[in-house]
Amino acid sequence: MIHQLYREQQLHCDIATAWAFFSNPENLSAITPKDMGFVVLTKNANSSIYEGMEIDYIVSPVLGIPMKWKTQITQVDYQKSFTDFQAKGPYKLWNHFHEFIPNENGVLIRDTVDYELPMWIFGTLAHSLFVKSKLEAIFNYRFQVLEKIFNQ
Repeated sequence: MIHQLYREQQLHCDIATAWAFFSNPENLSAITPKDMGFVVLTKNANSSIYEGMEIDYIVSPVLGIPMKWKTQITQVDYQKSFTDFQAKGPYKLWNHFHEFIPNENGVLIRDTVDYELPMWIFGTLAHSLFVKSKLEAIFNYRFQVLEKIFNQ
């Protein structure tokens, strides 16, 4: 079963600042909870993203057990949107669309994540028991960090 997580947040900055921050994979560590053990492995990941870019990570989402994760940037519309797609990792499907909408208050950012867990009924059970709440907690943490960075 495919699930969707949707979030939006108003940032009080210009589009160039928002784009520079979110299109730099190195900044993912700053907006991910420390207990996730999130580490960007790709060298030169601090360059701006481009279509076809692959980024390798280590992440420890469950019981501190590290796992490798590789995403590929499948779509980039400069200063408007980009999509990262899981090439290898714990999900059967992970497609994360990032959207940036300038407005009179700065930039509205929107995240739409379509995801599916492997192992059919076991994945569905895991989603109900902990995956959904873990993803919500990660995005709640991101919201708080981004408020401190951009809105104070």
